[in-house]
Amino acid sequence: MSEMLFVSTRKGLFQFARSNGSWNIHQTSFLGHNVTLTLPDPRDGSIFATLNLGHFGVKLHHSADGGKNWEERAVPTYPAGEELRTGDGKPPSPANLKLIWSLEAGAASQPGRLWAGTLPGGLFRSDDAGRTWQLVRSLWDRPERTHWFGGGYDTPGIHSICIDPRNPDIMRVAVSCGGVWLTTDGGSTWESTTTGMYAEYMPPELRTNPNIQDPHRMVQCPTAPEHFWVQHHSGVFRSTDGAKSWMDVPNVSPSVFGFAVAVHPSDPQTAWLVPAVKDECRIPVGGRLVVARTRDGGRKFTELTRGLPGDSCYDLVYRHALDRDETGERVAFGSTTGGLWLSEDGGDSWQTLSSHLPPIHAVRFG
Repeated sequence: MSEMLFVSTRKGLFQFARSNGSWNIHQTSFLGHNVTLTLPDPRDGSIFATLNLGHFGVKLHHSADGGKNWEERAVPTYPAGEELRTGDGKPPSPANLKLIWSLEAGAASQPGRLWAGTLPGGLFRSDDAGRTWQLVRSLWDRPERTHWFGGGYDTPGIHSICIDPRNPDIMRVAVSCGGVWLTTDGGSTWESTTTGMYAEYMPPELRTNPNIQDPHRMVQCPTAPEHFWVQHHSGVFRSTDGAKSWMDVPNVSPSVFGFAVAVHPSDPQTAWLVPAVKDECRIPVGGRLVVARTRDGGRKFTELTRGLPGDSCYDLVYRHALDRDETGERVAFGSTTGGLWLSEDGGDSWQTLSSHLPPIHAVRFG
């Protein structure tokens, strides 16, 4: 079982460790700074952290000693003169890095390989552990990209990267708003794969348009890699054919809306979501913080509430702020109001690790 939990917040990185049966803050880094993501690299145990410092830009740091010391690495950079073009007739604007919205390590056979999804919608690859980056032009230059648009932000962005554990040349990425894209040749060519998804926020004739789909988060089951789950703006979808097509999951209780989803590492039928009221409200349904779990592929859901706030709760959970460990027994999530909860029995019961952290962007076991 993972004994470390990395919590990326608006005001620093907090590492929680389990010791003598309880979880406590083990170490802090970047206090006062906006840490947006953390990647514990399973290949060598090192840690990457991304920061968004506003006026001072986006930063990437690396630690080889568990977070005691940090070295700044390069960030993805768009080539000079690169422009954002849209299909609505608006003039192009400069393409500049606004956020590293996803960061994943390559396979064990690819030391140094990193993938970064960014705002404004570019995918980057590094083969030297973040010292240099290359824009994946095969995706950036797709003509469909001019139809992507902002979902959670003003510009489109890649927030989910799923690398196939059987073959690292097979990879899927999810774009808000731009759907799901598949490569089977390491990024040389790409295919849009959104069949079955729908966007209820669009006119009927555009409802199934692949380029305006708004997946909030996409995850893949490691031991059953044909199985995917997506929390979409218009509901929950799952795939059993390698994300080539999607099935609607309409029975999530108490709501099909949310941002985060996690799938069990060895049971693709088991998944967790944190439902909310959609659009202008974005609070827990009825002021009750609930984790929804299915164990039968989405036919039925159980509302998990033991140990969670029962009323007058207004915590929202961002798309990267829910995670499970490699056993599926430990599940953790953090909220926009600084609450952090952990379960060690698959979600049946929860303990509060903190109720006063800064707003939480992401949690990750490592």
